[in-house]
Amino acid sequence: MTIILCLASYFKGNAVLETLKREGAHVILITKESLREEPWSWDSIDEIFTMPTLRRQPDITYAVAYLARTREIAAIIPLDDYDVLTAADLREHLRLPGMGATASRYFRDKLAMRQGAARAGLRVPAFSPVVNHGQLQRFMDAVPGPWMLKPRTEAGAMGIKKLHEQHELWPWLERLGDEQSFFLLEQFLPGNVYHVDSIVWDGRIAFAAAQKYGQPPFDVAHGGGVFMSRTLRRDGDEARALYAMNEQVLAGLGMRQGVAHTEFIRAHGDGELYFLETAARVGGANIAEMIEVAAGVNLWREWARLELASLRGEPYALPEVRHDYAGILICLARQEYPDLSGYHDPEIIWRMDKKQHAGLIVASSDPDRVARLLDDYVGRFAHDFLAVAPPLDKAPE
Repeated sequence: MTIILCLASYFKGNAVLETLKREGAHVILITKESLREEPWSWDSIDEIFTMPTLRRQPDITYAVAYLARTREIAAIIPLDDYDVLTAADLREHLRLPGMGATASRYFRDKLAMRQGAARAGLRVPAFSPVVNHGQLQRFMDAVPGPWMLKPRTEAGAMGIKKLHEQHELWPWLERLGDEQSFFLLEQFLPGNVYHVDSIVWDGRIAFAAAQKYGQPPFDVAHGGGVFMSRTLRRDGDEARALYAMNEQVLAGLGMRQGVAHTEFIRAHGDGELYFLETAARVGGANIAEMIEVAAGVNLWREWARLELASLRGEPYALPEVRHDYAGILICLARQEYPDLSGYHDPEIIWRMDKKQHAGLIVASSDPDRVARLLDDYVGRFAHDFLAVAPPLDKAPE
């Protein structure tokens, strides 16, 4: 029997667990103690273990090595961004297949991925490591602000600080102290932000979907607003350019197998596309649900299928792909359980059921219809539901 260990620092990935179990695997889940009572797919979990945090070393290595004394673990799957490097370290330690620590850093460490993308010939915003202060000063002298001070291994827009003047940097570095080398400084490029979500098999992209955010995620996280994304017209110039850059990114960073969520920006200043960042996991904010509605491909399930196919030496094949269009809106809500009954267009096919959140997905064969609905709903969401909370600097352990 194939034993798969899944790591989950957040409640997500039930479709992975269900697919692994349905395909005959023995499924072990390690998650945080605080997530023990979440509605996991219990019928798909053979064993569950909890820890205060999955990020503390050497505790997690000791725990998994102890399990491995009596269980022949075949693979480790990280269900959340914060588990990617942990899984890589565990694979290295137990000598299991999959991305090791160095390869995983290109999909988790914002500094490593920028360096790798630049070496692969991609346009990236100008950046500097936050290590040598003289180098930082020369960077700011040469690259006009504003700049973004970014944590290298936080997810999404978490912990990012926007700086307008050079003198703003030094107090932040003083505050960070010994933690400052875990950041990078990057030129801020205003523009439209896109994401391409991919399935990679044997070093080739088996599936990719290109989408455009309504607002840059940083603006939503730090300024408040409604998160929005929609499928791009597949035969359009934007989508074709994004697919080409996405292929260049994943090949250049060494992605051989798995799923990836990669973001790009088209800068207002010069109109060019730039690589922003990538991750070896399914995109958050229910992006997977939006893609499934449009394409009929569930990224979580396909991730589990290709992992098992690789372990068993079997071929992997995508399910039949649809070519519809979809869009998603989500916001933090003032109401504990928002009432979405006022939204009743037939194109609505998914409604979020989450405390203090409002969200829906629309779908149509007509991309213009999706765009019109989203444009209408985003203002209504802001009026009907929107609440704003201060952004976190780092995810709670």
